[in-house]
Amino acid sequence: MMFCPQCKGLMISSGGQLKCKKCGYIRDFNDSDRLKKTDKRLEKEIIIVDNVEEVATLPTITTKCPECECTTAYWWLRQLRAADESEVRFFRCTACGKTWREYD
Repeated sequence: MMFCPQCKGLMISSGGQLKCKKCGYIRDFNDSDRLKKTDKRLEKEIIIVDNVEEVATLPTITTKCPECECTTAYWWLRQLRAADESEVRFFRCTACGKTWREYD
């Protein structure tokens, strides 16, 4: 959205120009006003907790490790998909360090 530099009101597109609905200020479009379309979606890097000091402060839960069958793991949540979808729960075994995830 574009806002008026004079009154901070909302500006609307009108005949190739931007016009303030509040005070009537008008200016021409420039390149930075145009929407940009991309062909590829840039995936964000998934960060899994790697710092041992950070892991030690995470909460623990009783769950079975698929690797060593230990029954205690650290856990944390990450939003990996769209905002309207549930978060992904990550676990890291307190004994062997294996990390796995669980979807709701």
